[in-house]
Amino acid sequence: MRLQINCEDKVGIAEKVFAVLVEQEINIKGIDASTASGEIFVHIPNLAFTTLQTFMPKLRLIDGVIDVKTTPFMPSERARNVLDTLVRTLPDPVVTVDIRANVFGLNDAALSRIGLTTEEIVGQPASQWLKGFNFVKYLGTKDVLAQTRKISFFEEDFVADILPTTVASDDHENEDVLTGALIILKSEARLGQQVKAFKHIQDKNFRGIQQSSSGQRKVVREAKRMANLDSSILILGETGTGKEVFARACHNASKRNEGDFLVVNCASLPDDAIESAMFGRTLSNGEFQRGIFEQADGGTLFLDDVSEMSPIFQAKLLRVIEDGCFRRVDDDKEYKTNIRLISSSSKDLLTEVEEGRFREDLYYRLNVLTLNIPPLRERRKDIIPLAETFLAKAAKLNHRHGVHFDIKCADFILQYPWPGNVRQLQNVILKAMALLNGDKVRIEDLKLPHFSAQQGYLEEEFQGTLDQAVKRYEANILRKLYPAYPSTRQLAQKLGVSHTAIANKLREYNINKKTVKI
Repeated sequence: MRLQINCEDKVGIAEKVFAVLVEQEINIKGIDASTASGEIFVHIPNLAFTTLQTFMPKLRLIDGVIDVKTTPFMPSERARNVLDTLVRTLPDPVVTVDIRANVFGLNDAALSRIGLTTEEIVGQPASQWLKGFNFVKYLGTKDVLAQTRKISFFEEDFVADILPTTVASDDHENEDVLTGALIILKSEARLGQQVKAFKHIQDKNFRGIQQSSSGQRKVVREAKRMANLDSSILILGETGTGKEVFARACHNASKRNEGDFLVVNCASLPDDAIESAMFGRTLSNGEFQRGIFEQADGGTLFLDDVSEMSPIFQAKLLRVIEDGCFRRVDDDKEYKTNIRLISSSSKDLLTEVEEGRFREDLYYRLNVLTLNIPPLRERRKDIIPLAETFLAKAAKLNHRHGVHFDIKCADFILQYPWPGNVRQLQNVILKAMALLNGDKVRIEDLKLPHFSAQQGYLEEEFQGTLDQAVKRYEANILRKLYPAYPSTRQLAQKLGVSHTAIANKLREYNINKKTVKI
């Protein structure tokens, strides 16, 4: 049986407890004591009820003893059993060696591989089974440190974590006493499984996407639902909003996550290279060069900047979507492919369709599900967390510690409109970190055009005349308002101008029921 004795922190109280045990001629099997919590645990043989009736009151009468009660286990027993169970049931082989590099213990996974009993293995040199590392030399060095090495175990290569084991020295001025080492072996297959499982869980939960703002949280919720479907997704958003990040997260959270995720930048693919790049080519020697559609089979194909796709590419892509088939260049045989398409565009694709630059039939094939990524200026709660994340990453790359934004700089970052969105924010901070003196990032370190909420700012890349800029702004307002006020009189009344002026503007900017979706 085991007793838990709660007592005050007094000198000699443990001695008095043990004196009672000796007086009653009770054998002590084990002792745990904690001065911090004021508890003494004693493991003793099971006692008859009559013995307990006289024994327990004597313990309670000791000055400083608060309470005495039975307990199902000793703290050390619980800790040891938990550790033993953990090590014994690990799927990875685990071996412990003593200071002479002889086997001290091993778990079930290691035992099953060796094929002998524990008694036959313990005490034998570990080098009989673990090849490629000198454990005797390692344990004989002055400073024994943790190592990661490649080790052969029954002619199979493993990555081994070799960890020194120690016990505390009685002399506090000396270092801990080395007792041996713990060797944890991981096979290539197990490492691959662990990395893949971690990556899948992380990406499936969209953990890499900052979502402090309600708008971004809404988009992430929609993306998670879309990821479970197998329909095409069109991701819309300004340049730099993270459209590819969302596309990759949708792939990793889908049933296709074990397949490849391939990216095609439609703007950079020349017409003369489209066929061989996308469909592959049969070579003169009979061998073939696989195209992107074959590589992506069973996975996801991400078409970035789909609005920049050439008419030739549009026609060829449409046929693959409709039939699920393609032919390699110089090959009459048809091949099947099973891919999911995710596309992105920073332009209004419907406008591109209306102006004849994008095929309408392809548009509806790609736009089965739509995801709109808000610009950074519309989700300001995400700006500072993103900035701090990028600063921490940039500081790590530059081997710097304790770097932070000063108060004025943080406020400036929060108010800035970020026309280049997340990509611009990341690049600006990376550049600032590389050139930073000291540990504080100030406004001037960001190298951005000055901006204030009252006056705005002028972008460095601004092009055109003032009249052209005004016309662009005016056309944008009319295009947005027209679906809600689809007559010149209604729109004129809304804007407080004559209907003749509005009619002229609508004509000038080609805004009508055919060019604007109502």
